[in-house]
Amino acid sequence: MSYSARRGFSNGSMRPTGAQRQAEMQQKIQEMQQAMSDTQASIEAQEFTATVGGGVVSAKVNGKKEVLAVTIQPEAVDPEDVEMLQDLVVSAVNEALRQAGEAMDKGMEGITGSLNLGAFGL
Repeated sequence: MSYSARRGFSNGSMRPTGAQRQAEMQQKIQEMQQAMSDTQASIEAQEFTATVGGGVVSAKVNGKKEVLAVTIQPEAVDPEDVEMLQDLVVSAVNEALRQAGEAMDKGMEGITGSLNLGAFGL
């Protein structure tokens, strides 16, 4: 170990110490967490609409995957075929939820990149 007026005590290497690397990593993790939080809030505020059955049934959900509205055109209401209407409603809601989930996945993927977070249970 040597002493330098500029660097203080050092082992002759300009490489960061373990503590410095850890501090840098913690800073990067905090930045990533903030970006993920911001992205999640942005997507949760969005609305996603899906229409099925040639436009007779539509469903609107938000990024929190909450159903906001279901619209059914009068021509879709057939008292003798209620099952078809039920299927159309389920289909529209599921598609809108799928869109919201896909948007969230893409938003998070953009932040995490190709990190393998599976090892952390994420």
